[in-house]
Amino acid sequence: PRSILQWNVGSHRDISLESLSLFRLLEPQIEILVLGTGDRVERLHPTTMKQMRACGIAVEVQDTANACATFNFLMNERRVVAAGLIPP
Repeated sequence: PRSILQWNVGSHRDISLESLSLFRLLEPQIEILVLGTGDRVERLHPTTMKQMRACGIAVEVQDTANACATFNFLMNERRVVAAGLIPP
C-alpha cells in the first residue's frame, strides 16, 4: 500500500504498455494510475490507454505538479492509486 519503486522512464516517449507493466503487478490491484509527464501534459498512445483500461486500471495523465496533487487527493479518499511521475 505504501511503496516507492523506481520507474525506469526518462520522458513521456518512454511510456508504453511494457513500462506500465510495473503498475499492473501491484497488489492490491490499483484502480487509478496518475501519470505526471513533466512540465506539461503529454498524450499517450491510445492503444496503451486502451490496454490499461482493459486491465481494469483507469489512467489520468497530467503535468507532474497536478499529478502529485491528484495523487494526494485520491489517497485522502482512500482510493487504491499509484503515481508514475517524471520530474519537470
